[in-house]
Amino acid sequence: MLSHDRVWAAIDALAERYSLSASGLARRAGLDSTAFNKSKRLSSDGRPRWPSTESLAKIIEATGASLDEFAGLVEGRGNSGALPVQKSSVPLLGFAQAGAGGFFDDAGFPAGQGWDLIELPARATETSYALKVQGDSMLPLYRNGDVLIVEPGAIIRKGDRVVVKTNAGEVMAKVLDRQTPKSIALVSLNPDHPDRDILMRDVEWVARIVWASQ
Repeated sequence: MLSHDRVWAAIDALAERYSLSASGLARRAGLDSTAFNKSKRLSSDGRPRWPSTESLAKIIEATGASLDEFAGLVEGRGNSGALPVQKSSVPLLGFAQAGAGGFFDDAGFPAGQGWDLIELPARATETSYALKVQGDSMLPLYRNGDVLIVEPGAIIRKGDRVVVKTNAGEVMAKVLDRQTPKSIALVSLNPDHPDRDILMRDVEWVARIVWASQ
């Protein structure tokens, strides 16, 4: 039976499964950091306060979890061994290395030698890989040491966070604003760094960021 306590317990379990606090899960989903605080789970008169369906959809998308996985947590199967934390080992590379040649094929898939492996509590496809953030150029969204899971085969839409590599060897994480056959417009994550408008002939590949460890 669906209950108020079980839904909130599932949110806590989902956060723990992806190595986040409840406030960290809220931030990753683009919500107020206090949205999932225990004090917000009851109204001032003591009545149960339920999370919105929009909030649930956002945390499922932000973690890369499935609806079935979340439903399993609501049913209490997530902590009993029936739904263990799903970890994936993916190739890992630093952004500085990513600018060098030999690590990717023409479509942006991992190639060559020199990749490390990292195990993360997130499902990844056979073509996913990880890039480690270096420096502060991606603040405030991504910090130095954060790991981004990149999927070169994923469909990209306006507003998606993407990694772009140019033919000149520059690798950057931006937000896609517009893409045409001739150019791609990118919004910087850090207001101290300029937005970019790059001719497609100068772009080696574009891949979507599907998960981030924060």
